[in-house]
Amino acid sequence: MRRIEKRLDAAARIAAPLVRRAPALVLPFDDRKKSRLRAALATGEEVALFLPRGSVLRHGDLLVANDGGMIRVEAAPETVLLVSADTPQALMRAAYHLGNRHTPVEVGDGFLKLEYDPVLRDMLLRLDVHVAEALMPFEPEAGAYGGGHKHGHDETFAEDYALAQQVFHERHGHDHSHDHGHDHPHTHSHDPVHPHDGDCCGLASSTHDGKSGKHDH
Repeated sequence: MRRIEKRLDAAARIAAPLVRRAPALVLPFDDRKKSRLRAALATGEEVALFLPRGSVLRHGDLLVANDGGMIRVEAAPETVLLVSADTPQALMRAAYHLGNRHTPVEVGDGFLKLEYDPVLRDMLLRLDVHVAEALMPFEPEAGAYGGGHKHGHDETFAEDYALAQQVFHERHGHDHSHDHGHDHPHTHSHDPVHPHDGDCCGLASSTHDGKSGKHDH
């Protein structure tokens, strides 16, 4: 089984004929955000991904196998929710509430796209926006503090968390220097953050049915 440890950005300048000849690795977003994965190429060949923690594969990325061969990443069609609205304000309101829930969202011209979730679908309908179910590729926005979408289970979450705390203290640290006008001790207990990747001890596996949008782990 070939092992893949290197990723080239979609913007990398590789000769078009080489890219076209590269076999495709077609994955839904849920698998493209895993750094350890056992998957099958479009040719049927099985490969093992061992990418740096926090890696997120994007449509058009190129992977390099341990034998020097290239593999082309494609975003698989999957079941998503398309959100539109009669006014920009209503759409922004929907985006705000999705952001509060840390939901990965793809932002388009006049629409939002997210992975299918019946609970979020009901919430959005209560916000007076239009919600439609569709089968199409999903490419959510990259993380605000890093190069790709990240989760609390990724090791790189600690980096985002530290940077977010730094920004907060730079903007609000001066607010804690004033006299509160009352005398009582302030104690704060901070539990250490232990980011982890659920697949750290082995490879997750994935097979994908491009027609139904379903995938098995």
